[in-house]
Amino acid sequence: MFSYRNQSLPATYGLIILLVAVFVMETLIGGSTNPQVLLTMGAKTNNLVTSGQWWRLITPMFLHIGFMHLFMNCFSLYIVGQYLEPILGKIRFIIVFLISGVVGNLASYAFGSSYALSAGASTSIFGLFASFIALGIMYSSNNYIREMGKSFLGLIILNLAFDLFAAGIDIWGHIGGAIGGFLITFVVGITGARKTNIYVRILAVVALVAVSYYMYSKGMGAYGNTGI
Repeated sequence: MFSYRNQSLPATYGLIILLVAVFVMETLIGGSTNPQVLLTMGAKTNNLVTSGQWWRLITPMFLHIGFMHLFMNCFSLYIVGQYLEPILGKIRFIIVFLISGVVGNLASYAFGSSYALSAGASTSIFGLFASFIALGIMYSSNNYIREMGKSFLGLIILNLAFDLFAAGIDIWGHIGGAIGGFLITFVVGITGARKTNIYVRILAVVALVAVSYYMYSKGMGAYGNTGI
């Protein structure tokens, strides 16, 4: 039923290449730790999103601040990708990556600091981690999927615990990314596998839209009334 580990990982490798290419662009035009470069290329600050630059809820997932930031996220993407992409398939894998990143940035927008500059693929990566939790629920009769779900749940908990004590970490982005990845996985399912009950899928869509709308509205309300 499932193909677990496969050396053909077009989506995982493609995303890593894209992240590296964007990082090279950051470096060439002034440096990946230069705030002006990051803002020019689409890093998120809540006040700019509120001013109408909505694309900053999308672009930050492709930017990184410094080489170690890039390296750790690319390494994490490869680790989860080698297990998850063969199960989801490349299109569903990319969908989970993108939706998780957007929902993570929405959470950061709703609950984060107004002026803090935010960038990185970790919102998407937390969503990929949480995708395994959803799969573990959907296909609980499959021992491999169920155990991987437990493992990635533990990884999320450990990372969020670390976030609480680490400076400069956007914990809301990570939480939002995990929520987005969890919900969208119920929607997309697995190629060639038994689909989740249609009512569960509809509920997941409604929950995803409702949570996203709430966070966007909260961010607009919070920062739209500050006069920024």
